Amino acid sequence: MQRRYNYRSRRKKRGGGGFILFFIFLLSIAGVVAYVYISPRFERIAPRVELDKSFFWAPGKKIKIWMGDNQGLGSYEVLLDDGNKEITIASGKFPANKKNSEIFVTIPAHSGLDLKKKSWRLKVEVRDSSLWNFWQGNRTLKEAKILVDTEPPSIGIVAWSPSIVKGGSGLVIFRATDKHLKDVYVQIGKKHFKVVKYKVKGYWATLLAWPFRDKIFDPKVVAIDEAGNRSEQQIAFERLTRKFRISWIHLSDRFLNGKIKSFSTRYADISSIRNPLKRFKAVNEKIRIRNEKLIHHYTANPTAVNFSRWRLHAFYPLKSAARVADFGDERHYYYNDRNHEVSRSYHLGYDLASVRQAPIISSNPATVVFVGRNGIYGNMPILDHGFGLYTIYGHCSSILVGDGDRVRRGQVIARTGTTGLALGDHLHFGILIQGVEVWPMDWMKQNWINSHINNVFKTANRIIGRRRRHH
Repeated sequence: MQRRYNYRSRRKKRGGGGFILFFIFLLSIAGVVAYVYISPRFERIAPRVELDKSFFWAPGKKIKIWMGDNQGLGSYEVLLDDGNKEITIASGKFPANKKNSEIFVTIPAHSGLDLKKKSWRLKVEVRDSSLWNFWQGNRTLKEAKILVDTEPPSIGIVAWSPSIVKGGSGLVIFRATDKHLKDVYVQIGKKHFKVVKYKVKGYWATLLAWPFRDKIFDPKVVAIDEAGNRSEQQIAFERLTRKFRISWIHLSDRFLNGKIKSFSTRYADISSIRNPLKRFKAVNEKIRIRNEKLIHHYTANPTAVNFSRWRLHAFYPLKSAARVADFGDERHYYYNDRNHEVSRSYHLGYDLASVRQAPIISSNPATVVFVGRNGIYGNMPILDHGFGLYTIYGHCSSILVGDGDRVRRGQVIARTGTTGLALGDHLHFGILIQGVEVWPMDWMKQNWINSHINNVFKTANRIIGRRRRHH
């Protein structure tokens, strides 16, 4: 009886030890599971990817991709897929503990993908540095649409002014179309003339200018689409040359110590100059640049007009006036003799004189965009006649309109005077096309306006109407 009792006791002891070991095992498993779920090394938050939803395909185009993760990024891969073929265009690993990164990937020029497809897919796969998912980490896949457009915009010149003179202006109307048209303008040298929509969708128009200091005049219409495809079309103006006068102007002591000295008191940086010649040079060059910059600022952009009604009359702001200075004059200022040249500048308008404080009229409807004193130009209003055409009126003794006023044809807007650097009572009359000074004489002749502006509109209307009927 005693042996049986002992045997059973020993079995009980062995069974209790197994239970403890099993319990310890379960605790260990629970601890491991708890560690996996709690430890940052096994975090389960997927990385973030920021990417635009769509792009236009273009060889060499750079695409920005932002990636971030709460604990640390691991690796990335960027693929292009045309539906039949997939290629990797970028991949890499991140340094330890790198939580965010911005990369730029370049679309290859020769990928082997099908350019006839209208769209591809850009796929960005990012993994973080987590040990979750059997050490593979958390994964995020982001896709963007690549729009494939290799067709450049279509351009067709419709009508244009028959000729343009150096320092002069003209008009062009053209067609520029593209499903994804981004920008269209007329380029002359470094200057881009903005265009406005003309009556029918896909047609554009602009006034343009041949800057009088540019020897080469090579105007062209430029159209660019969202994919970066570019088209150009030359405009076949007949080019007319024109010589500009060179003037040598003597600087008298009376002028230097009178008008110039008095004028410079308005400018602290100029009035402190003691030498009369250096003071004149600063006024004629430094202040002039500031004044012209103001004019260019207010005259740079074309405003919309109703082309069905926009017709111009010849500009002549001062009745019975004599022209006392021409446009484009190259002026050389000297002291004592021509070997002692002090400064030079260009005259960018007409000087017209009649009687003192003569009434100045606006020959065409306009909106006043500036009223105020503008340095060497004195009291000066700027009028916007629409479509990029502006007029300025300098040296006024008084201005009879306010900023923002609508001006009617024939309305008196100011009176002539001697403000600014004017020595005698006169009007400085200037015409600008999108911030470029042009020869006023063209716009002062009705026959020129008819042949170079109004008739161009008529021709364009006839051609556009015929094309619409055929379609």
